[in-house]
Amino acid sequence: MAQAERAAVFDVDGTLADTNHLHVVSWWEAFRQAGHDVPMHAIHRAVGLPSTDLVAHVLGDDRDPDQDAGISAGHKALYGQYFGRLPALPQAGELLRRLHRDGWTVVLATSAGGAELGALRRAIDADEAITATASADDVDAGKPSPEPVEHALELAGVPAERAVFVGDTVWDMRAAARAGVRRVGVLCGGIPRADLERAGADAVYADPAHLLSALADSPLA
Repeated sequence: MAQAERAAVFDVDGTLADTNHLHVVSWWEAFRQAGHDVPMHAIHRAVGLPSTDLVAHVLGDDRDPDQDAGISAGHKALYGQYFGRLPALPQAGELLRRLHRDGWTVVLATSAGGAELGALRRAIDADEAITATASADDVDAGKPSPEPVEHALELAGVPAERAVFVGDTVWDMRAAARAGVRRVGVLCGGIPRADLERAGADAVYADPAHLLSALADSPLA
C-alpha cells in the first residue's frame, strides 16, 4: 500500500466539539457525590487526561484510590446524559472535509471511546472525511503520553515529520511534541494561549472556523 502523503490528527473534545465545560460539570458532580469539594477551574485544567489520570491529578496522591473507579463511573454516567445533544464547534466538520479534499489523511486521537465517541462523531458530522480514529480503547496510556498520537500516525501510515496535530489542551501539545509532530493549538477549549505555547504549540487559532479561514498560512497549508 502506498504511503499517504500527510496526516492531520485531531483531538476531539474542546477542539472539534464544544464539550469541555460539559465534562467539567459532570466531573464536578461526580466528585461532589463522592464527598469531594473540587473547584471547577482545577477540573477544567485537567480535562483531556484519561479518567483515572484526571482523578489522580485533581485529588492528589493522598486520596483514597479505591474511590477512583466510582468517581470515573459517575462522570461517565453524568456526561452520558448529553450524548444526544453534544455541540460541534463552528465549522469543525467543514474543516475536516476541506483537509480531506486537500489530500490530508484525517485521523481523530481522543480519550473518548465507545458510545461517547459515536456521539461526538455524529455531532461533528464529517465521517466521510475521517480515515481512522485512535481512541482510548486502543492504547495503554493516554495523553500526555505520545501513544495516542503515535497510534494515529500508524493508522494513517504517515511518519511524524509529515503530520500535524490539532488540540486544545497542554496535554495535547505535550503528547504531540513527544511524538515529534507539528502542533496547532485552539483556544475554544478554554485554555489560555500562553499555556498552549509553553506546552509546545507552533501556532494557535481561536477555533476550527478561524483555522479554516487561515488555512493557507497555517501549518496545515
